[in-house]
Amino acid sequence: MRLASKKVIVTGGASGIGRSICNIFASEGASIVIADIDESGSHETSAQIKSAGGKSLAVTTDVSSDESVSDMIKKASHFLGGIDILVNDAAAFIFGKVEDVTQKDWETVFGVNVIGASNTVKYSLPYLKQSTSPNIVNIASVSGFIAQPSFVPYNASKGALLQLTRCLAMDLSEFNIRVNAVCPGAIYTPATERHIAFEKADRDEFLEKAGQASFLKRVGTPEEIAYAALFLASDEASFITGSHLVVDGGATV
Repeated sequence: MRLASKKVIVTGGASGIGRSICNIFASEGASIVIADIDESGSHETSAQIKSAGGKSLAVTTDVSSDESVSDMIKKASHFLGGIDILVNDAAAFIFGKVEDVTQKDWETVFGVNVIGASNTVKYSLPYLKQSTSPNIVNIASVSGFIAQPSFVPYNASKGALLQLTRCLAMDLSEFNIRVNAVCPGAIYTPATERHIAFEKADRDEFLEKAGQASFLKRVGTPEEIAYAALFLASDEASFITGSHLVVDGGATV
């Protein structure tokens, strides 16, 4: 097993890509703490892991809150007996052009997507320093380095998350903590349905158009992102840090 006995925290694990990461990491031998503001979704993910014979704990967490993250890390480290791997997948999606989004929208998106990742790293760090193979995987997006219509706050936050990844890789290298990012392209998740609703688009036409933008002529699955994260989190990627792995079917080539 590629993550045998590893102790893992996954933020945003209540649904979509985060849930797939939780299940696939658990299937590879990891014990998982699911940290998400969605209490029912977190417990559902945890139940899936347990039903497959894995070890898991759901902790309701608002990653944008310093206090909430501090409390979660205490519970997680006690349950796991340490922390080896942190996966930052929690994300806020607010669509709109710059004249339409409010200051509160900006604060929400950056609070979750950037400050949230910083919070979890900050409070995980004492435990990661004690691990023999510590690493952090941030789930960023191709939106962090391309322009898209009506994606202003989200794209800006994902660009910031990529830069945070690089800076953390440098700052934490003295502790042998690797830090990398996965950059998904068009992936079908619950957030996709929210985007379709925002655009008032026909669902089938929207997904067809999104798929046609890639060389492989389809949208990706959460599992395909989870396996990319698995590689970066595993010892197979032991000489990779400060990098971002694009998983978009060639759409941004």
